[in-house]
Amino acid sequence: MLETERSDSWRRAFRVELRAEAIGLAYRGWPVLPGTYPAGAQWAGRDGIEDTGPVPVHQDWRERVGTKAEQVATWWTGRPYSLLLATGAGYDAIEVDDDLGRRTARVLRSVGIPVPIIATPNSRWLFLVHSGTPLAADLAGNADVTLHGEGGWIVLPPSPFGHGVVHWRVKPEACGWHIPHSHTVQDALLDAVEAPATDGLVSQLVAAD
Repeated sequence: MLETERSDSWRRAFRVELRAEAIGLAYRGWPVLPGTYPAGAQWAGRDGIEDTGPVPVHQDWRERVGTKAEQVATWWTGRPYSLLLATGAGYDAIEVDDDLGRRTARVLRSVGIPVPIIATPNSRWLFLVHSGTPLAADLAGNADVTLHGEGGWIVLPPSPFGHGVVHWRVKPEACGWHIPHSHTVQDALLDAVEAPATDGLVSQLVAAD
């Protein structure tokens, strides 16, 4: 009985945290949406069972993009829904693996450009950017790089995901809530992709001398 009460208390606290984050982002104009959430070994909150991770709860989620914060608040009153961001509605996200993510973050830090970065428990990093710019050809052909744009969504912190929780590597507050142009992040990605090859070439030249 005590264990059940603790579990219920944790769920309530987590739902309050998700709701507060959703309201705060909605007030800033972020197109947030409620998503399915893990219930046992399955995903709940939508007709049928989803086993691929959070998806929008509402079938008409595209029509709900841009809903006012007051209405957004009501979406999280009953269940601990995941927090989703609709992409292509002002915000896109560039997703990479954690190794490329770390190298890209170092490039951005080296030029003094902080960028909001999300990390998932399955070792993926997502860089938030302004909508509307396709991937450069060199990145579009890279299997480790995915652009989330119009008609899509990403999972935002502090949503549960897999065996963990989605979290910020760099919070929006640390960037003054500034979202960079996609070219800024793509240029850093290209530098990060090329860096290992450049380092290897330098090592070969040093060894040859």
